[in-house]
Formats: sequence, C-alpha cells, structure tokens
Amino acid sequence: MEGALSLQVREGKYIFLYGGDDIEWIRKFTSAARQVAQAAKIPLEMVYVGKSNKREQVRRAIATITAEKLSSTWQDLTMIWFFWTRLETMLFSKIQLGKADDRDPVMQQIKKLLSYDKAGGWAVLSRGSNLLVNGHGTTVLPALLEYDLWKEQVAVKGYDVAFKEHHDRIHDVAHPCCRFEFPSEVGRIPESMTCPECQRYMEKLITFLCCHEEGILATFD
Repeated sequence: MEGALSLQVREGKYIFLYGGDDIEWIRKFTSAARQVAQAAKIPLEMVYVGKSNKREQVRRAIATITAEKLSSTWQDLTMIWFFWTRLETMLFSKIQLGKADDRDPVMQQIKKLLSYDKAGGWAVLSRGSNLLVNGHGTTVLPALLEYDLWKEQVAVKGYDVAFKEHHDRIHDVAHPCCRFEFPSEVGRIPESMTCPECQRYMEKLITFLCCHEEGILATFD
C-alpha cells in the first residue's frame, strides 16, 4: 500500500488521505468524493489512515471500508501508529526547541491534522506532492456535497482550485475548533500555542481523560 501511494504521488494523481472512526461520516465522505470526481472527470484515489488512538474502532472501520469497498486503507495498524507517532514527534520536537509557533507552514498543517484527529473526521487533498486542502470533516464533506455551486469553476480554474476556494468559504464561516492534548510525561509543555486556523492564542486547560474501548467496557456490563 505504501509503495502504491508513492507511485500515485509521483504520477500526480489526486489523493484524499482521510481519517476518523465515524463510519457513517466515512460512507458519506467517500461516496460524495467519488461522485464529484466522476462528475469533474478527474482521477482520484482515497486512502483511509485511521486515528492516532482507538485501535479497536480503527480496526472495525478498516473492516467495514474493505467489505463495502469504500476506498483503499492502510491495513497494517503498525503503519497507522507510526504515521501518527511521527507527526506527534515532529510537533513535540519543535516544542522542546521552543519553536512550535514559528509559523512554519508545514508545522501549521501538522498542527491542523493533529487537532482534527481529536475531533472527528478529516481529509487532506493533494495532487502529486502538493497539498491542496487540509480540512475538518465539518467543512470537507459540505464542500463536496455542494458541488453544484462550484462545478462551473472546474472548467475555468481546475478541480483543485475550484474545490479549495469553495472549501475555504465554508471554512471561513464554520471555523472548526482546534484542540491539542499533551501527555504529562512528554516533558516540556508549551506555555502558549497559537491556533493553526485563526492564529490567535489558544486557551490552556488541564484535562483528565478516560477513553475505554467498547470491548473493554462490555466485560464489566
């Protein structure tokens, strides 16, 4: 799968990487993305890359996506874990150096992705090695469902620009919230962080979190 994805990147294909564990959102997203790609006559691949946690939910999502042929998936949970761990490590390394908010555009995209991962579905559209849209599920899906509102722009500006412009208009209204979680053992926790969406300083909270896998809870019922 990783080799196939690298080939698609080299060939300049449109690729949606997406994640989350809400299977109903996944069904709606993959269906809408496929219908828009067919209408716009563009080659599109979709690859599910899971979540940073909730391994059992991710496993079930992969099984459903595969059975219903919704998209390609990373079948290896170790690969999924490595993907998210690498992103978190990049952010934590910046924090250790005191540079988490240096406005590095790559770091801003990583911060968005790590934040979206904590709050539902998300999707990243790229063409080749160019990242076009990095969006939360509450903005990406509506942009696809509203294809009739921007389809005329596809012939003029291209699918990538037309989709990005409409998505950005929805994003400017929706303003999805950003959220980051730092394990207490990570070491240095930043005194402040700016939001990758609006660039304002974020509110700092202390959270106690207890997330149980459904299978574990069932043993106590």
